[in-house]
Amino acid sequence: MASSPEADRGIADGKIRLWIVLDVLTILASAFFATIVEFRVAPLSGAREFWRGTLIHGRSTGILLALLFGFTVSLIFTSRGLKLYAPHKLASMLNEQRLSLQACLTSGLLLTGTLYLIHADDIPRGIVLLSIAMVTVVLGLRRLLYRFLLYRRYAQGVGTRNVLIVGTGPEALALRHSLDSIRHLGYTFKGFVAAEEDGCDLSGEVVGSLETLFQHVRKLFVDEIFFSVSCEHSTMQEILAQARVMGVDLRLVPNVYDGLAWNNPVEYVGQFLTVPLHCGRVPEIGLFFKRIFDLLFSSFVLVVVSPIMLAVAMAVKFDSPGPVFYPAERIGKKGRVFHCYKFRTMVRDADHRLAALQSQNERDGVLFKVTNDPRITRVGRFLRKYSLDELPQFYNVLLGDMSVVGPRPPLAGEVKKYELSHLRRLRVTPGITGLWQVQSRQDPSFSSYISLDASYIDHWSIWLDFKIILRTVGVIFAGTGS
Repeated sequence: MASSPEADRGIADGKIRLWIVLDVLTILASAFFATIVEFRVAPLSGAREFWRGTLIHGRSTGILLALLFGFTVSLIFTSRGLKLYAPHKLASMLNEQRLSLQACLTSGLLLTGTLYLIHADDIPRGIVLLSIAMVTVVLGLRRLLYRFLLYRRYAQGVGTRNVLIVGTGPEALALRHSLDSIRHLGYTFKGFVAAEEDGCDLSGEVVGSLETLFQHVRKLFVDEIFFSVSCEHSTMQEILAQARVMGVDLRLVPNVYDGLAWNNPVEYVGQFLTVPLHCGRVPEIGLFFKRIFDLLFSSFVLVVVSPIMLAVAMAVKFDSPGPVFYPAERIGKKGRVFHCYKFRTMVRDADHRLAALQSQNERDGVLFKVTNDPRITRVGRFLRKYSLDELPQFYNVLLGDMSVVGPRPPLAGEVKKYELSHLRRLRVTPGITGLWQVQSRQDPSFSSYISLDASYIDHWSIWLDFKIILRTVGVIFAGTGS
């Protein structure tokens, strides 16, 4: 079967383009600084001397630019051929450093060989050699730093991919051990799915059967499914179709499903050879810039409103006994539990008094709201009206637990009442504000709450986030909070 369009898009995702752009910028910056070092002058005057002096005569300018362009193209194609732009989990850190050195030296040899063949004696050799050396070092350090940050996120349970393994035989056990033991893979094992009679004794780790596979995919926020056993060809086709619909990656061990994996790429996961049948499309570049925006915007807000936050903290402290902040346990992306920080707006024992108010709930479904809730303090009522109680959540954004825009993080008690379809809103990072806050904040309908979150997930873009933020400002000044 030919590889699917979805798989092709997944392989050539935005992260490849981002790494190529970073490589190009690294080459340009290295050439610039090599020029400064060669002439031993300040950056601006060195650049002027470089272009007005040495290179203004004859053909040197055009030749140097052509060589720089050729070196850039050579490095990009060499890196791509060595799979340096492939997902980082597919290669170890040491192997990646070796390949990065190989790509730089190969491109550097082509550059210096070209200089020798065309007898370009007027091109400063010091600039050429220093540029190659700097590119080699900087690319290696950049990839090393990225690995370090990536592994630290994995250790914190952030950015990992949840995995189900279909099969309960020795191959499944060995695959599970590989996923758990190799750090750079970034996988979190969620359980086995029984697909054959004669498996190993894995009581407690088998979450279900093939018939309930995609129910558990939703419940456990699974990103990838590994098949370690063979199934009927028609069954496998149905599973593949469903995986495409849900955007879940599907991998299988070779030598099974005769013909199904033809023309598909082969990838190593640890020591296991796998064939990816489908790779979900992830907007890597968009999410990268969303995270950059979150960091910059949150830092700016925390600095600007710090006097207001100090005043609010003092008001909360003097208004009623209890702590200034309320670290509520909330459920984040893929069911991850985190502390969502808010200014305390209720009395100290508010959680214990909740059960007595359940009969007065004005919202349907799993949401809870009571007009004139007796647990809310005087200052708390004002803070809620203008959403000032949520200002500390910008600290959660800096930590990566939340985003500026996204579905609101629910309570654990609410998630327990979710249906399978509702769990979809937990596949993305929760936010301080979202579509529901700016469109239907007073709507008691839980179905409206869910549908707006689903609409945001389906139509997400950076521009949509900007529009929600602008509308949020209007909502805050209108004082529609409660």
